[in-house]
Amino acid sequence: MLLYRLIVSIFAAVVLARLALLRDWAALRQRLARSPARPGPHLWLHAASNGELASAKPLITALQEARPDLALLVTCNSEGGVALAESWGLPARLAPLDLARVARRMHRDWNVRAHITLESELWPNRVRTCPGPVFVIGGRLSEGTAKGWRLFDGLLPRVLGRLRYVSAQDAGSLGRYRAAGLPEAAAGPVLNLKEFYAPDPRRDATLAAAFDRAQTWLAASTHEGEEETVLAAHKLARAQEPTLRLILAPRHPRRGDAVEQLILEAGLSCARRSRGEAAEGAEVYLADTLGEMGLLYPLAGRLFIGGTLTDRGGHTPFEPAAYATALLHGPDVANHAAPFARLSAARAAIEVADAPALAEALNRLAARDAQEALGQAAQETLRPETDLEELVAAITQRLDPPG
Repeated sequence: MLLYRLIVSIFAAVVLARLALLRDWAALRQRLARSPARPGPHLWLHAASNGELASAKPLITALQEARPDLALLVTCNSEGGVALAESWGLPARLAPLDLARVARRMHRDWNVRAHITLESELWPNRVRTCPGPVFVIGGRLSEGTAKGWRLFDGLLPRVLGRLRYVSAQDAGSLGRYRAAGLPEAAAGPVLNLKEFYAPDPRRDATLAAAFDRAQTWLAASTHEGEEETVLAAHKLARAQEPTLRLILAPRHPRRGDAVEQLILEAGLSCARRSRGEAAEGAEVYLADTLGEMGLLYPLAGRLFIGGTLTDRGGHTPFEPAAYATALLHGPDVANHAAPFARLSAARAAIEVADAPALAEALNRLAARDAQEALGQAAQETLRPETDLEELVAAITQRLDPPG
């Protein structure tokens, strides 16, 4: 524990110094759990960012219905996640630093009765100082992370021993949790939270009018090194499908300027959403904004999943599959190996390795019927395997009763 305290203290000092230099006093107060708290008992839910939080929306809604006496507090590591939670009408803060005194302050000021953390967000001091039960939902523990925990001299078994319920994202993670000391009574079924993703009900009428779904494809959550392949594939595909249009949504909107330069260097016209530019007529629409993927998915009949042509392990196929979009992806799917294996077995997605293969797949799906058939196959293949009601019951049964 001493080594962990040293490392997290150094990390905290760096974070706080940066925020002070930026004069971002609101964020600094939130990182120290000193921003105003709301009265009443709270269920504290933590997610890394807006992607993880979006996947938990059905769970959040179900918990609110099951325990209306417990207000929900959301924390995220990113401002995008905080903004998403606030758009749902929930109190949200940047996640507090995992210093023991800060974690205790968070629990005390918000009257936290229980803590839910998602996926790989396992923070020892938040867990150990929580006055109520702690849950890990969709937990992910990779081999590399498990080895890293061993540097902290038995800290992981002590943290796992404090958990009341863990529903791991995959069988491998569940096995590693158990091997590291998770009590058998706390081991729940394997569950991927992203299975519960529900399509965003919001629509942008202006965007919808600007794109023909059958003639539009979306490159979603792309990373550095992928946009060149996407743009090259687009130009190749347009040779056979001249009306084809591309919506390019980089994973990190701050890269908007660099991605726009790549588009222009490829000889393609560009309109940027961050600048409010009209989409009509642009060969590439650069969606360099946060939290709007739900507005973009319905616009495209074909979609390339970013992060799969690099060494980043790929992003979730569950979200685009929920919109019955025809899925294309590269070979690197380590982050979501199980759902991609299901798609492969059902022939419900197309794997590509380079620009010519991506262009060929796009042209193969030029017909609306072909897009719809593959999209519906993906949607059917990735339907939830776990019952949401059972998950909510498992959580609520371990909470203190109302009153």
